[in-house]
Amino acid sequence: MKALHVFVALTLLACDALASQHNVARHHSRQTTGLARRANRRNSCKAPVSSKTPTTSTQPPASTPKQSNGNQSNGNQSNGNQSNGNQSNDNKNNGNGNNNNNNDNKSSNPVKSVQAAAGFTPNGKKAGTSSGNALSTLDSHIGWWYDWSPNPSKQGQAMPVPMLWGGGNADGTDASRLAKFKTISQAPQYMLGFEEPDCAAGGGSAGMSVSEGVSKWEQYIAPFKAKGTKLGSPSMCHQAAETWLKQFSKQISTDWDFTNIHVNKNNMAGVRADLDHYASYGKPIWVSEFACVDDSTGFEPCTDQGQINKFISDIVDLFESDGRVAAYAYSNGMGLGNVWPMTTSSGALSASGKAYLAAISKYH
Repeated sequence: MKALHVFVALTLLACDALASQHNVARHHSRQTTGLARRANRRNSCKAPVSSKTPTTSTQPPASTPKQSNGNQSNGNQSNGNQSNGNQSNDNKNNGNGNNNNNNDNKSSNPVKSVQAAAGFTPNGKKAGTSSGNALSTLDSHIGWWYDWSPNPSKQGQAMPVPMLWGGGNADGTDASRLAKFKTISQAPQYMLGFEEPDCAAGGGSAGMSVSEGVSKWEQYIAPFKAKGTKLGSPSMCHQAAETWLKQFSKQISTDWDFTNIHVNKNNMAGVRADLDHYASYGKPIWVSEFACVDDSTGFEPCTDQGQINKFISDIVDLFESDGRVAAYAYSNGMGLGNVWPMTTSSGALSASGKAYLAAISKYH
């Protein structure tokens, strides 16, 4: 009998031990599962750091040398449209009020709308020229050109881009330029804003106060946005030291689509500094004038042909490789000395003009 009692007692102790062990194991399993689930939840809430490369809608594609030009044109076009898509969304968000203004203009403005949306690089070629000098020679290598007027009229493959130079009172011909601007009947793909309104009139600049610039912009240029035209900002005389455009950007109700700039430098560090400054506006960049100039103590055009040739080669390579730059144009403006101008007095390409043609021929 005593032996039976001992057997029963040992059996009960063994059962209790097994039950306790099972409970510990079950608790440990629940705890481990709970920690795993919380870890998974934290991981699913964290942004995937490496799965999304930071991009901006302001960066048109960088070009590559001409041997891959066929693909490059397509690349420019598609990326330009990508930027445009993002940009138009921004415009929608910024301009619900503006759309009402544009609708008002649409009912009274006889200008025909652009038929198809365009990217930010005309004809898929960044390179261009101002004044139309040597256009027949450069035509197959450039995507666009302009001559500071509202109606550039030379014929060719390159796209002419109109411009409203000033507010109508900058100099003796500004009133006629404004009058011609008012006669535009077909909305262009692109349009350039005022010519250096931040410098005094009479020296090749429009000389406008910020308030006048805002008023004339909204009255004459802004209505084209509703027609599908991509608007270029006014260009600045003071390059990266400008303050005019900053104030202007805060006061207009119709934003520009690409930032139109002038670059007068003699080294690539200065060029990059200008690009960095204007990239802060968050738009694609058009360099509508560039020239070799020492602006460290004033405005001294370069006179050494070797220096100019290297500057042209370097700056074209820089513009073609910099995704922020959608278009650029060789400057044929005033006050650039006797060596820089693209053409000679007979109209033939100068040594500087030949250097530009050689530089852009690598890409277009």
